[in-house]
Amino acid sequence: QKMPPSLPATINIREPRWDQSTFQGRAKHFFMVTDPRNLLLSGATLEEARRVVEDYRAGTVPPGLTEDQLWRAKYIYDSAFHPDTGEKMLLVGRMSAQVPMNMTITGCMLTFYRTTPAVLFWQWVNQSFNAIVNYTNRSGDAPITPSQLGTAYVSATTGAVVTALGLKSLTKHLPAIIGRYVPFAAVAAANCINIPLMRQRELKLGIPVTDENGNRLGESTAAAQKAIFQVVVSRIGMAAPAMAIPPVIMNALEKRAFLKRYPYLNAPLQVGLVGLCLVFATPLCCALFPQKSSMAVSRLEPEVQAQIREKDPCLETVYFNKGL
Repeated sequence: QKMPPSLPATINIREPRWDQSTFQGRAKHFFMVTDPRNLLLSGATLEEARRVVEDYRAGTVPPGLTEDQLWRAKYIYDSAFHPDTGEKMLLVGRMSAQVPMNMTITGCMLTFYRTTPAVLFWQWVNQSFNAIVNYTNRSGDAPITPSQLGTAYVSATTGAVVTALGLKSLTKHLPAIIGRYVPFAAVAAANCINIPLMRQRELKLGIPVTDENGNRLGESTAAAQKAIFQVVVSRIGMAAPAMAIPPVIMNALEKRAFLKRYPYLNAPLQVGLVGLCLVFATPLCCALFPQKSSMAVSRLEPEVQAQIREKDPCLETVYFNKGL
């Protein structure tokens, strides 16, 4: 019985396991990151994964560790600890909580959209959850202050509620199916307010841009605008199937005798349908744009271009982390 050869200490576990320049590679990566089963892991399992990852990064390879085990530890570690600060993240703010949390909240938004108090309540719950997620997954370079957090939270909640109630009063005389799309319009509007406000510091001061080897070249607000635009598009895309497909199915089902006889099945059915959409939409929309996004130097603001030209006159492309 021979011991398996020890792993080389050269695998780059700071980067994802799959090629991030292809959509398929990014999708595989995000299916791992958003896997809801990670929420069920015990504290001991998380600590063990952290130990394996930190030891490996420090150059210590535990005997008998296989490459699959190493990657599994990395994804468990990434699912629970903040990449920049290393602190354990709030449970509901983790990417692996996205599907179960969003499925419950979206299902309820789509079920209870007929009365004003219900619209108010569920839009508020959704924006509170968004604020926690945006805070938990903030970029470590630019910590967000409590006052910025408060402003973004209040503005997004107000935006969502105003959109929802405004559209709700407009759709009174339209077919019932259109009323079911009000929650989606409100969520899309709130995303356009919430994310830029949460990341306003990046829009003012810029985000770090690097060359392909990760050497920091400066801060760019043009890169921040592109990053935030991409995140807004992915978030709206994430919500779209979950909020667009179930209403059509539910509208058809509610006309059947079955749901009229058992009306209490309405909410669980909505939540289940939304969950089914989200399990696929969440990772696939996260994968729309590379996490390490790129931009031509010529598209940056003039003073940043000048700064980069001084350091490296031949450089054509810079890279930056777009956030989630």
